[in-house]
Amino acid sequence: MTNEPYRYSPPVDRLLTYGDCRTMREWPDYLQLGLASEHVPELIRMAADEDLHFADSDSLEVWAPVHAWRALGQLRAEVALKPLLELLERFADDIKSDDYALDELPEVFGLIGRTALPDLTAYLQDDEHLDRARIAATSALRCVAEHDPATRDEIVAILLQQLQQFDVQDEGFNGFLISDLVDLKAQEALFVIEQAFAAGAVDEMIMGDWEDVQIKFGLKAERETPRPNYFLKSFPPEPEELLQAVADETKRPRPLGGKAAKNEKAKHKQAKKTRKKNRKK
Repeated sequence: MTNEPYRYSPPVDRLLTYGDCRTMREWPDYLQLGLASEHVPELIRMAADEDLHFADSDSLEVWAPVHAWRALGQLRAEVALKPLLELLERFADDIKSDDYALDELPEVFGLIGRTALPDLTAYLQDDEHLDRARIAATSALRCVAEHDPATRDEIVAILLQQLQQFDVQDEGFNGFLISDLVDLKAQEALFVIEQAFAAGAVDEMIMGDWEDVQIKFGLKAERETPRPNYFLKSFPPEPEELLQAVADETKRPRPLGGKAAKNEKAKHKQAKKTRKKNRKK
C-alpha cells in the first residue's frame, strides 16, 4: 500500500506524518519504526523529494525529508553520503531556504562516521562549492570527531590545512574554520589562528577577536582591552562623503579621480563584503 501523492512504502511512509520537528527537543529513534538498511534508497529519495520540501509549510509532510536524513544518519548509511552532499549544495545555493539542512546534515554525517571523511574532505577542499556549503562540511568534520574521538587528530589536521589558506579565503569561512578548531580544543592550530587574525582575514562576528579565542583556549582569564562592537566593525556605516559621491556619480557620468575614486572603491568593497556575509546567513 503506497501513500498518495508521495508514493512511499511502509514503514518509510510513516515519516510523512511523523511530526513537526520544531516540537521535538531531541531526535527520535527512527529505527524503532522498523527502518533498516533495505529502506535506505527510499529514505534517500524522501530526503531529496522536492514535492515534500515545497509542501504546505503548515503540513506534517514538509518535515518528512528532515526525518528521512536523520534516519539515514542513525542507520549510518554510507551510500547516502554523495546524495546528501548534493542536497547540501542545493540548500546552500538557495539563500531564501531555511537552514534545517545546513544545520542538521553535519550531524547526519557525524553519525555516519569516519567513512564520511574522504568525501567531506574533498568537498571542503573544492573551492568550486559555495562557502555556505563548505562551512557545513567543516561542521560535519567536527561532528565526526565528536562521535568518534579516534578521528580527532586527523580531522584537526584537515581543518588546519584548510585554514592555512586564510589569505585567499573568505573571512567568514575562516571564522567558521576557527570556530570548529576551538570546539575541538585544537591547541596545535593556535599559531595559524593568530596569523589569520593578524592578517585581518577573520570575520570577528563569528568567534570574536584573537583575545576572545585565547580566552576560549584558557590562555587568558579575561580581556585586556574593551570588547569591540563586532557588528559595527563588520558593517561600518557608509560615510556621508561616500553617499554624496555615489549620488553625484548617478547624476552625471564622469571619470573618477582622487578622493572620489577612493570612495567608489570603498563602496564596491563594502557591497562585496555584504554579499559575502549574506551568503553565510
